[in-house]
Amino acid sequence: MRMTENGEDSSPSQPVVGVLPGGAGGKDPGEVSGDNRPVNPTTEDNKTTKLLNNTMKITQDVRDQSSKTSTYQPRPPLLPKPPALSKGGNSGSVEEKVRSRRLMNSQESLTDPAETGSSTESLKEDSTVTGVFTLSGAATLRNGQGSVVGPQSAPSGSPVFRARGQSFSEYERGPHDHHSDPAEQRVRSSKVRLSPLQPSGPFPALEQSLASASLRTANRIDRDCVDYGIVPGRAGQERLQLHRNLSDSRLLDNMVSDNISVNSMKSTFSVLNPIRPRDVRNSFLEGSVLGSGALLGAEELDRYFPERRVGIYIATWNMQGEKGLPNNLDDLLLPTDSEFAQDFYIIGVQEGCPDRREWEIRLQETLGPYYVMLYAASHGVLYLTVFVRRDLIWFCSEVEHATVTTRIMSQIKTKGAVGIGFTFFGTSFLFITSHFTSGDSKVYERILDYNKIIEALALPNGLPDTNPYRSTSSDVTTRFDEVFWFGDFNFRLSKDRVGVEAILNQNPGVDMGPLLHHDQLSKEMKDGSIFKGFQEAPIQFFPTYKYDVGCDMYDTTSKQRTPSYTDRILFRNRQVDDIKVIKYTSCSTIKTSDHRPVIAMFQVKLRPGRDNIPLGAGQFDRSLYLEGIRRRITRELKKSDAIKNQGSSTICSIS
Repeated sequence: MRMTENGEDSSPSQPVVGVLPGGAGGKDPGEVSGDNRPVNPTTEDNKTTKLLNNTMKITQDVRDQSSKTSTYQPRPPLLPKPPALSKGGNSGSVEEKVRSRRLMNSQESLTDPAETGSSTESLKEDSTVTGVFTLSGAATLRNGQGSVVGPQSAPSGSPVFRARGQSFSEYERGPHDHHSDPAEQRVRSSKVRLSPLQPSGPFPALEQSLASASLRTANRIDRDCVDYGIVPGRAGQERLQLHRNLSDSRLLDNMVSDNISVNSMKSTFSVLNPIRPRDVRNSFLEGSVLGSGALLGAEELDRYFPERRVGIYIATWNMQGEKGLPNNLDDLLLPTDSEFAQDFYIIGVQEGCPDRREWEIRLQETLGPYYVMLYAASHGVLYLTVFVRRDLIWFCSEVEHATVTTRIMSQIKTKGAVGIGFTFFGTSFLFITSHFTSGDSKVYERILDYNKIIEALALPNGLPDTNPYRSTSSDVTTRFDEVFWFGDFNFRLSKDRVGVEAILNQNPGVDMGPLLHHDQLSKEMKDGSIFKGFQEAPIQFFPTYKYDVGCDMYDTTSKQRTPSYTDRILFRNRQVDDIKVIKYTSCSTIKTSDHRPVIAMFQVKLRPGRDNIPLGAGQFDRSLYLEGIRRRITRELKKSDAIKNQGSSTICSIS
């Protein structure tokens, strides 16, 4: 057998079937063979079918051998056919049929779950199969009995080289293709197309939220782990403002920006942002004095106090040393005519009860679980107690106190003063309760008591002065931003009792102006001899001294003391209008002493703080808190039991 240059058989005794469309040896059905005899189309179809079967058998053997070393991996979709190659003819040939069958077999193998492999192995398999078809399918001729005739090089424009750029639809042209003949259409019509893949089971139900954590915008912080505030924007539009709840201004800037890490940390531990160890090493405790971003800074202040004003409740009461305390202190600390409770409760007592601890427990019981005792100090029978809301304790600095006695004999601690100072955010506070010398005519002695206190009260000690340029060493009240001084000052009315009672009877209302014209303290303050720089709210209540215990009658003893405003609450600020008076009155329902308690409510302006302020670390009297809450629960249980017993004790009559 001899092969031509194009790979055709030159023997005249056997017909030659061409497999390359448009090739030199390609013969369409019905054409004349090499020995000038016509070719029967039916015989040609049989030969074509036999050639396809033999080719697929060889292909399957090669695939079986290659599958022993590597498994098949699905490949990406083929690229579309280049436009330059779509213009050429596409005559039907055995080689196209083989390739179509190979593609169908490849699609069938995709549905086989047993075939798995890596992408690298699939590439190796692809090159192996392509090589087989290049040698055995594209360049091999077979005679009528299926024997191999010889290799033949295919043209560059043949489908063998265009297979990479053609999709599956390129080999399935419709019957209207003008390049195809009837024999090719019959072969195409016999093709079995694969049915669409069906899911093995129902798809999982979709969640209500279609948001994906991996599709979130980078560096986005969810609302559930940070604090936002609605602030007005331009043209009336509102925008979200992030408030930092961090101790260091550098923490948020250096925070982990990987959303996946943030989400995993957040779901594992808490909604707070994760903090890296290097951020903790560079903590604000190193001494940062920057105001923005600090724990006491502007952002944290605006978060808790948008108007930058804190509510302060002050009560002063001369208890007359009575052992018995009122059954209920709600009227003293929680008056019914107040809409809201305040943030701070400061209670100063003169001639306090012998059991100071019992007094503090009663205060805790009255205020309940929302408040904790920040600090308490005493000087003899002078008690000063500071309560604060629990969630505000972290913004308080360390608390300091100092005492001064005004008696000649320092062992007698009935007259003097006790002061407590601390810083809240960036505003320093000083609270002083005092008891001055008694006596109607001892005005000068009381002025001496005042001067001694402002000079000897050693505050602050370790706290930084928030405004050292306005501070003087001879006056403690100049070393704090906001000062409240209250107590029993013992200043009287310079008028006899008959005249005072006449004024009270003529003015049964709230106008106490005619009576205050005789007030010693008001006169001395106008003259500038005492309480320099201090102010007092208008007095619109009756004199608080001296009553008979248990009733509303003024002194009916033989001494017939003149009613007076001995119990007062004064305030001083560094900046004008820092302190706004909400209420200034007396508590007439508590009658266990010869003095009526005096209460006042203020709104005080706050300023941002800096990190150089030593924080109190949330310290409070825990044992006092637990005992006060236990008593409160016991009291409420007794009330409920009494109501139940009263409701069940009904009288039934039988007629």
